[in-house]
Amino acid sequence: MSKVMSSLAVNTKIQSDFPVLSREVNGSKLVYLDSAATTQKPQCVIDAITHFYTNYNSNIHRSAHTLGAEASIAYDSARAKLAKFINAKHTSEVIFTKGCTEAINLVAYSWGRKHLKNGDEIILSEMEHHANIVPWQVVAKETGAIIKVVPVTVDGILDLRYYKDLLSEKTKLVSLIHVSNTLGTINPVKEIARLAKNYGAKVLIDGAQCGAAMPIDVQDIDADFYTLSGHKMYGPTGIGVLHAKKNLLEEMDPYQTGGGMIKLVDFNETSYADIPNKFEAGTPHISGAIGLGKAVDYIQELGWETILEIKQSLYQYGVNRLKNIDGIKLFGHKDEDTSVPVFSFAVDGVHPHDVATILDSMGIAVRAGHHCCQPLMRNFGVPATARASFSIYNTKEDVDVLVEGIKKCLEMFS
Repeated sequence: MSKVMSSLAVNTKIQSDFPVLSREVNGSKLVYLDSAATTQKPQCVIDAITHFYTNYNSNIHRSAHTLGAEASIAYDSARAKLAKFINAKHTSEVIFTKGCTEAINLVAYSWGRKHLKNGDEIILSEMEHHANIVPWQVVAKETGAIIKVVPVTVDGILDLRYYKDLLSEKTKLVSLIHVSNTLGTINPVKEIARLAKNYGAKVLIDGAQCGAAMPIDVQDIDADFYTLSGHKMYGPTGIGVLHAKKNLLEEMDPYQTGGGMIKLVDFNETSYADIPNKFEAGTPHISGAIGLGKAVDYIQELGWETILEIKQSLYQYGVNRLKNIDGIKLFGHKDEDTSVPVFSFAVDGVHPHDVATILDSMGIAVRAGHHCCQPLMRNFGVPATARASFSIYNTKEDVDVLVEGIKKCLEMFS
């Protein structure tokens, strides 16, 4: 218990780094429990973006003037930070995108269209976000590839035995989520990748929920593609990362074309720039990359030991309090070694949207809906759930407020 308390004392101090958490909502102190949708931003990230626009706003890699040089250095520095953050073998393996959605689409269209053919198989899972389903449906329809689906057990974990049975010489791609945005389940992606490679398949891991949750080592995981979402790791919206192995990027065709991604343009033929520029057409989200670089700085300054201790403490306390409320059902596997503090739940007799509305009236922000995971909702036999997702700025008191809010819902609809 002393360890929990020490972690939560750290949380209280961290809260002061996030200015939005000082505001009131509907007459109550904001309790923000929607970090799986987007994390709040620390002041240092906000300041880094403001500093760019105030002092050296300029396009990059195009100008000889001082502002252009400063902007280019800051942008390239952000890429180097991200490469180190995920232990990429080469900085050029880090491609800036709008987020995980664009990163997956990039792989689907630049790699998938080129390499998948009629009868090839793509393995997904029932817990995938729509962003890791729809692009593959489009490419499968175009190429004649077939999508196979790994089911999710009643405990909210992937059925790995079923996954192993699905793998064959026909498997050309395995594309799975690292951490479920709905259940908080941490999937064994290193083992998943190892098994796939026994059949020569390429592997994409959707790491949207991971940047702020755990250390990521793309060389250790050995996935061919790995995606990150900036706004879910204390960075700005509209920025993310695709990490891909250098040899794959070099042989892939550009996803988008235009300025910045060319070497030479002629009306007869165009040659493309080297990676990573080949996949970053047009003026990039410069301030977003700089802000994401500062978010990486913030995470590393806190340290993974502190972050993991906070999240484990919140997870343990959250599970113990929520599971003891009569009248709610928790969905998913709840084990601190294989979960992050994301809790999807249903309240007896109360629609999830009504739950969210009542909680909002108390200043508590949660998500209600299918969480862009409609197949998973159907698997559990519900149209939607309420979801409370915690981050480093949450405290034990936030859990307590949530519990009281749920009890209020039960009382109102009893």
